Amino acid sequence: MERESMEFDVVVVGAGPAGLSTACKIMQLAKQKDQELMVCVVEKGSEVGAHILSGAVFETRALDELFPDWQELGAPLTTKVTEDHIYYLRNQESGSKLPNLLTPKTMHNQGNYIVSMGNVCRWLADQAEQLGVEVFPGFAASDVIYNEDGSVGGIITGDMGISETGEHKDGYMPGMELRAKYTVFAEGCRGHLGKQLIAKFNLDEGKAPQHYGIGFKEIWDIDPSKHQEGLVVHTAGWPLNKETGGSYLYHAENNQVLVGIIIDLNYENPHLSPFDEFQRVKQHPVLKQYLEGGKRVSYGARAIAKGGYNSLPKMTFPGGLLVGCDAGTLNFAKIKGNHTAMKSGILAAETIVDAISQDKVGQDLTEYTEKFEQSWLYKELYSAKNFGAALHKFGTFWGGAYNTFEQNILAGKALFNLEDNSKDYESTGLASDFTKIDYPKPDGVISFDKLSSVFLSNTNHEEDQPCHLRLKDPSIPIAINLPKYDEPAQRYCPAGVYEVVTSDVGEKKFQINAQNCVHCKTCDIKDPSQNIVWVTPEGAGGPNYPNM
Repeated sequence: MERESMEFDVVVVGAGPAGLSTACKIMQLAKQKDQELMVCVVEKGSEVGAHILSGAVFETRALDELFPDWQELGAPLTTKVTEDHIYYLRNQESGSKLPNLLTPKTMHNQGNYIVSMGNVCRWLADQAEQLGVEVFPGFAASDVIYNEDGSVGGIITGDMGISETGEHKDGYMPGMELRAKYTVFAEGCRGHLGKQLIAKFNLDEGKAPQHYGIGFKEIWDIDPSKHQEGLVVHTAGWPLNKETGGSYLYHAENNQVLVGIIIDLNYENPHLSPFDEFQRVKQHPVLKQYLEGGKRVSYGARAIAKGGYNSLPKMTFPGGLLVGCDAGTLNFAKIKGNHTAMKSGILAAETIVDAISQDKVGQDLTEYTEKFEQSWLYKELYSAKNFGAALHKFGTFWGGAYNTFEQNILAGKALFNLEDNSKDYESTGLASDFTKIDYPKPDGVISFDKLSSVFLSNTNHEEDQPCHLRLKDPSIPIAINLPKYDEPAQRYCPAGVYEVVTSDVGEKKFQINAQNCVHCKTCDIKDPSQNIVWVTPEGAGGPNYPNM
């Protein structure tokens, strides 16, 4: 197909913290070197921040490097953490607050800020544009361009105006070729193109499999008398049993709290519903005391990459780099990935500007690996390399005790390397081996159903377009997943996308409500048959988070 083409020095895929930090740093360095570089950032969300979902307690270390004067520039960081409370919940009624000495020091948040990362990214995009970066929201990167020598040469944005049957509608507009000397992939966790690049260039060879969790988040307006601006609450234990994960509740500004849960996707029981576990944990007195009398105003969900150092792929390949959660730079010991994503982008920018100044084009910039290994980012991830594996092997209580010992007593210097070489989807057990979970019905006050939740995410897709949730074999959900696993897609999806419906004649059918998709990527990760492939829908589709 003949497509319009635009040439840039660097194309960045994704306007999250990693991608925007890359773009900003490139332009800062180019100005210092008196170079003129053309950089563009493409973002599949309808606006910058529309697809950003993060807790988030934010560590400013990378931001301090990128914009030392960020306070004078008006960065939206206003709520400093004042207190850390960590609870172990024994059951649905009781829990114990743990003293700081008995929790990993990586979980302590003194000096950090409670933020909306969506708003931080909007601010970063403003800084990028002032530096001369072209930011294109509403354009999904659908394919990679490969040069004749096999190196990456840019991306193609998705076609617009194609019907569900593949025909061109009246408003059809073919995607554009955005060609570049170097392309940076910063799509976030389980990136559509990042996944392909890891496979094509064998970037994960010799590495542990990536591990994932699903994170939920709601924003609540609460009773001002219950609000304690700057208070950070984390919990572990109930309602999770053998599963690992935990909840959080952060007191932000304007009498709002941010509440959610992260559940590791290596759970065994196919009857488990992460969404319903989230609704349950909100009923615990530790969290409910703040939510009672309040009003839920926003909802969303997103997968997170939490394999850490042991699962980190090679981040460079001919013509490009993977940064941030597209590679998996989140530090699970801190439950933080924003500052690490930004630092990975800063290092990528330094490497690329050096390469372009030396007239290198399309090369594998292995210099990035050297920069990475000499940085605080490497030291931070390396010191936390056992954290997730300890929880998976020893469980929440004993794994937490081990992590406290390793982080607090040994200062992150591991005595040995804990390996976790199982893939999350492989851990799913047979439905017949587990008891179904009888979840309480939502009360509409503290707990809610999926559809009313998705409504609050402002999710929308053009209805008449090809389904972006592809089945490799359409027969598998009913023929294999239903009898073996009670088709867990009905439960692991946080948006009610997947249903098993029964016809008037008793025939079962797998129904995909793609309109509901919040782009969390859980289906692409957890499907036990690895039959679902998430691809980019038309640009601007998906959630429209205002300030997540």
